[in-house]
Amino acid sequence: MVQGVGIKDNRIINRNPATGETINKIPCTKLQDIESIIKRSQHAQQNVWSILPLQERLSILKKALESLSSKKEELAITITKEMGKVKSESLEEVSLALDQDELFKLLQEANEDEIINDSCTIVRDAHGVVVVLSPWNFPVLEILLLVLPALAAGNTVIVKPSEVTPTCGEMIVTGLTSLLPKDVIQLTQGDGTVGAALVQADGVNMVAMTGSSDTGRKIVSSCSSTLKRVILELGGKDPMIVFSDADMSKAVSDAVTYSLYNTGQVCCAVERIYVEESIKDEFEEKVVQLAKEYTVGNGLNDASKVGPMVSKMQFDIVNNHINKTISEGGKLLYQSNIPKKLDNDNNNVYYCPVTVITDLNQQMTIQRNETFGPIIAISSFSGGENDAVNLANDTEYGLTSYVYTSDKDKAKRVALKIKSGQVGINCYSPEYASTKCPWVGHKGSGYGYHSGLDGLRQFSLPKSLVWYNEDDDSSSSEE
Repeated sequence: MVQGVGIKDNRIINRNPATGETINKIPCTKLQDIESIIKRSQHAQQNVWSILPLQERLSILKKALESLSSKKEELAITITKEMGKVKSESLEEVSLALDQDELFKLLQEANEDEIINDSCTIVRDAHGVVVVLSPWNFPVLEILLLVLPALAAGNTVIVKPSEVTPTCGEMIVTGLTSLLPKDVIQLTQGDGTVGAALVQADGVNMVAMTGSSDTGRKIVSSCSSTLKRVILELGGKDPMIVFSDADMSKAVSDAVTYSLYNTGQVCCAVERIYVEESIKDEFEEKVVQLAKEYTVGNGLNDASKVGPMVSKMQFDIVNNHINKTISEGGKLLYQSNIPKKLDNDNNNVYYCPVTVITDLNQQMTIQRNETFGPIIAISSFSGGENDAVNLANDTEYGLTSYVYTSDKDKAKRVALKIKSGQVGINCYSPEYASTKCPWVGHKGSGYGYHSGLDGLRQFSLPKSLVWYNEDDDSSSSEE
């Protein structure tokens, strides 16, 4: 359970992190009901959903997704109220989540039969029942990124949204349910207790989760005894390398933007910035100038560019990283104001200032552990390619990385040596990556992967159909 999210009388006390006000109270799924939920899912998978032709499944899913389009504004406001993201970013998330034309083309390709020759055809088998555990930081997009490929492959799905964003999850699942056959997708609610019960349950064939690396390790351990298939997108401590020949303006803009986007609560946020020593002072000066334009406040206010932390737990982590870094010798370059007249401890409101901090070393906590907050963390390197690569790889994580230089050959050399699933060269790669690119976490950032043809095919298993062909025998004997 996320600290600051209350469960009382088996209900989630759903609070707005910007105001501390209670939004609603969501009943949790009773543990004794999970077995029947899974059985209904199994029945729908075996007798209704998997027997439909692929084209029919995709057609139903398209219509179901289109039905959510009329709720874009409502979904965006709900995201902002439940987890604090500024409304412009919430609208961006919803638009991205519902605009899936390219994804559906890939879903067709990923799941259709592949004829090898006259004797061999590869078909795809659904796993069965897939449990989707979705995160709070992208509560609409991340559900659909896992649910759509799972359903397209012929699986049925049980969704447990984060207890921080239960209404967002309910709106998505309810919208899809209205046009899908009964029990093809079902909703559960609750904290980690409900999630653990789903993961451990008999009758579940796959678990797909986006969340922390610690939770991911627990899921892998829990699934190992029954060999459930697992797809996990986990945490990151993503580096940005800025060489002296980089476009300074672009590098500064991206460093600030993608350190602070969604209040820094993004698994692929820029969390470690390594700037070549010769440009460090200029880079830091420009970063501070730009960071001053980011106003912290309620995400529903148009003037706000950074919202509150999602919970007390996350606030405490970020605040501890800042204080510990300064005590360890880090230099504070800038901190913004936060909204006044708010008592964090009593009102369940947790605003964290935009913070620019520098002179960091690899032993500091802020360089080792995922921060997930509005911090722009800067350190320097010699300018050598090997130095840059070693610093980037000096982490247990490996989700995304970013390299800024005008030398394309150098960029490729460095990118190929960095151990991460995606490397943006002079850009924030999630903004520019093709739908065909898989989303992969190296090392502690993932287990399995999703998106792209490679990722979509993980939601089913290949089966080879091999026919005896008399012509093959006759041709062999003639030879």
